Amino acid sequence: MSKRLLALIIIIAAVFIGSGVYLVWQYMYVPDGKRTVEVVQDNKVLYTFDYPTTEERTIHIVSPDGKSYNDVCLHDGTVCMKDAGCPDLVCVHTGDLKYDNLPIVCLPNKLVIRFADKEET
Repeated sequence: MSKRLLALIIIIAAVFIGSGVYLVWQYMYVPDGKRTVEVVQDNKVLYTFDYPTTEERTIHIVSPDGKSYNDVCLHDGTVCMKDAGCPDLVCVHTGDLKYDNLPIVCLPNKLVIRFADKEET
């Protein structure tokens, strides 16, 4: 085996191992007591609550034009988009909000559910 091939194998292995460590860190690391979730519509924060949540409820939010809606569901410590009046339902199919900081977005209704860090007091 040539030195170039061995070096290439080592570099590829290092990239895969580094990527794996980064992904595990992204999915597993959540600072205790430092997470909140914001429900934002048209750049205005409508609701803020601690994550994981102890609440069990559904929040009905009407779109800015009044022609559609979103049902945000707080359940089992997490949050999801339970139902929506938008045509594609991408927001509903996104599933539960996860620790990886990817928001739940409903573009037609201008609604975003996202993580936000708590203010230090």
